Amino acid sequence: MLKLPTVPPTIEKRTVELGGTSIVYTLRRTGRRRSIGLCIDDRGLTVNIPLRASENWLHSVLHEKASWVVKKLEHWQVKRVVSPGWRDRQISFFGDTLALCVVASLFETPPRRHDARLFVYVADATDETMIGKAVTQWYRSEATRVLEERVAHYAPMMNASPRAVKLSSACTQWGSCTSAGAVHLNWQLVKVPVRLIDYVVVHELAHLAEMNHSTRFWKVVEMIFPDYLERRNELKRWQIAPS
Repeated sequence: MLKLPTVPPTIEKRTVELGGTSIVYTLRRTGRRRSIGLCIDDRGLTVNIPLRASENWLHSVLHEKASWVVKKLEHWQVKRVVSPGWRDRQISFFGDTLALCVVASLFETPPRRHDARLFVYVADATDETMIGKAVTQWYRSEATRVLEERVAHYAPMMNASPRAVKLSSACTQWGSCTSAGAVHLNWQLVKVPVRLIDYVVVHELAHLAEMNHSTRFWKVVEMIFPDYLERRNELKRWQIAPS
């Protein structure tokens, strides 16, 4: 049987690294073109190429025009209007409130915190799922950094050596400790005040010595935090959000 040649898709989304910036663009193939053309508007970068244009030719043109592309995209970026959907949303961070500022972005940019605001950059500022995913990824990144720091601070004080420290997505527990010595800490802890994060960290490290909630266990916790009852009651006022 005669096999027909494979025809590449006429329209597809791609990503290219130009000038150290990751850029999402639309690639359009057409039999009417004889050259490669670049167009930039409020929808981003569109690259129109001949139907059978090679990848090498495409990459050569993109990198040749890299400075122009980045400059033009930055020009359009400042014109983008923030969607009102999440614009006034507030999120918790270390017990304080951050205003969530959603920016429709032509670039793949991680969230950035500036004072009491968190700027989230997404391709579609009306897409609730996309925004939620970006915020959660930022939370998890911060949780990894902060929780590792807090464990490293308290473990030597308690003569504790966890075999592993892992992020948890548990629905009802702020933390847990396995019989194998692994400490699991909920990534949503970054929403609560640091004094409560420290309480949970010490609580779980104490389980490395006492795998129960006996009097001896609470004595271990009390050695670090004489006010542990106050911290425990304060933590009860915080809820783990569905994720």
